[in-house]
Amino acid sequence: MAGTLVLEAIVILLALPVVAVVNAKGLTWASGTYVCVLALLMFLGAGVQGKPWAMKLNLTLQVIAVLGFFVDIAIGVVGLLFGAVWLYILYLRKDISQRIARGLLPGQRD
Repeated sequence: MAGTLVLEAIVILLALPVVAVVNAKGLTWASGTYVCVLALLMFLGAGVQGKPWAMKLNLTLQVIAVLGFFVDIAIGVVGLLFGAVWLYILYLRKDISQRIARGLLPGQRD
C-alpha cells in the first residue's frame, strides 16, 4: 500500500504540467498548492502504513484526489484511476484475510 501511495503521489505531481497547459487559467496558486499538498500527504502517508488507521488515511487521501475534479479534470481522472486500484487492494486484502482464517494459504498446509 505504501508503494501505491508513492506511485500515486508521483503521478499526481506529473499532472502539474498537464494542469498548466490544458486548464484555461493555467496553473494557479490554488491548483498548484492543492496538487503539491496532496502529493506531500501521500508521501507522508506511505510512511505510516504499519499503523491500524492507515487504510482510513489511504481512503481519505483517495477521496481528496477524486475531489480534484473541482481543481482540474486531470487530477480527478488520476483520482478515479487510482480509486480503482485501491478498490482492488481492498478486495485482495479481504480475500487474503478470509484465506488465512480458513487455513488455505500454502504455508498453512501440512
